[in-house]
Amino acid sequence: MNERLTEQKSIYLQISEMIETDILRGILLEEEQVPSTNELAKLYTINPATAAKGIGLLVDEEILYKRRGVGMFVAKGAREKILAKRKAAFAENHLAPLLAEAKSLGISKEELLNMIGERYL
Repeated sequence: MNERLTEQKSIYLQISEMIETDILRGILLEEEQVPSTNELAKLYTINPATAAKGIGLLVDEEILYKRRGVGMFVAKGAREKILAKRKAAFAENHLAPLLAEAKSLGISKEELLNMIGERYL
């Protein structure tokens, strides 16, 4: 979690996304403890309530869970949930507009697939 916070989006959302990204990258593993809200607050010089709100989002999505008196931990299957969520967001935010533009330009499915194939690494 060495990323910097920006003003482009709410801080609590950025905290939530940073934890998700660490899970996706294998930095945080299933059943591993995540930084506490106080640790996050100190690290990013933010209010602990803001950090707690970001953590709370992940608890609501069952990506993290609380062990009473110990802290927050990565839930089993968290990586798969995050991947599914981010793939759906990718389709909505990137593919839908791309397909709409392709249709407006009269690009066929085959042409579009060829274009993607030529550029996909």
